[in-house]
Amino acid sequence: MAEIEPAADKVTSYFYALLFVQYPDLRALFPASMDTQRDRLFKALLTAAQHVDDAEVLTAYLANLGRGHRKYGTQPDHYPAVGECLLSALARYATSSWGPETQAAWVRAYTAISQIMIDAAAEDEAVAPAWWQAEVVSHELRTPDIAVVTVRPDQPYPFLAGQYTSVETPWWPRIWRHYSFASAPRSDGLLSFHVKAVPAGWVSNAMVHRARPGDVIRLGAPGGSMTIDHTTRSGLLCVGGGTGIAPIKALVEDVAEHGVRRPVEVFYGARSNEDLYDLDTMLRLEQAHPWLSVRPVVATGPAVRGGTSSETGQLPDAVRQYGPYREYDAYLSGPPGLIRSGVDALVGVGIPTDRIRHDSIEELVSAGD
Repeated sequence: MAEIEPAADKVTSYFYALLFVQYPDLRALFPASMDTQRDRLFKALLTAAQHVDDAEVLTAYLANLGRGHRKYGTQPDHYPAVGECLLSALARYATSSWGPETQAAWVRAYTAISQIMIDAAAEDEAVAPAWWQAEVVSHELRTPDIAVVTVRPDQPYPFLAGQYTSVETPWWPRIWRHYSFASAPRSDGLLSFHVKAVPAGWVSNAMVHRARPGDVIRLGAPGGSMTIDHTTRSGLLCVGGGTGIAPIKALVEDVAEHGVRRPVEVFYGARSNEDLYDLDTMLRLEQAHPWLSVRPVVATGPAVRGGTSSETGQLPDAVRQYGPYREYDAYLSGPPGLIRSGVDALVGVGIPTDRIRHDSIEELVSAGD
């Protein structure tokens, strides 16, 4: 691994070149542009190899990956081809450490990795489709670059509040991106997403600027562990930045539907007042539920009116002003930078790390995207 890391780009390029030359039929499983895809499969394989001696972590990670790869059309007989090209790429660039013993270890590791993924996909196939078709039923532009998109899946879609799914649009086939559900499961079966168009974001720009009612997108299976334990009555401290408020809103609805009064504190952050695109919804929830406190936080400009209180500054700093929250479970959602600084802030207000839930960008990538 130490020898491979500095040459990771070259190893990855060689791996894919070999795969597509020797097995040209597999090229159709990948997006036309390989920019974002290029290192994902390779990174996932290396991550799995690093955890090969930790059966519990490895199985959970790979089972999720195996289920996620169903939406690409991955079949059991594809795995030997990938393994062969992986080992060839490693052998070419790990010249000083490669030998019969190393090769045998990688064969054992890859055999274990692929079998866990194949088995998980087969189990999943018995109970769920590889993907769901979902028709856009409403598209509401909240800001110039944020849309609330609601879709109707073609068959029941089971998920939990706080989870996410992967989305593919008809305009960019085989390019999938993850979005959190913006509501708890609804009786009408509709699903909502909050999507922010990001520079060079193929899926996000299509969803915000191109999608309209009647368009059909595809959804992968639900994933993520940012869900509520309803067997306890502990309070919830929820921190959402930008469109990270979407799963936080779903969690609040989930608490409301279970009917157990437990304190819920929501810190909702954005750059400016105008970027708090879902504040009205959150304030309506606060008015309806006495156990809920909503605190808007803006990085610049005057503090927002409304909510239990409002703050100006960075979201983690605002969280530090309150507490302690030692008896609370914490939920954190937003950009990667917020996840990192937010965990530090939550630990600082007394929440043990094993009670902080978030789906980091690394976890999202590993979930089959």
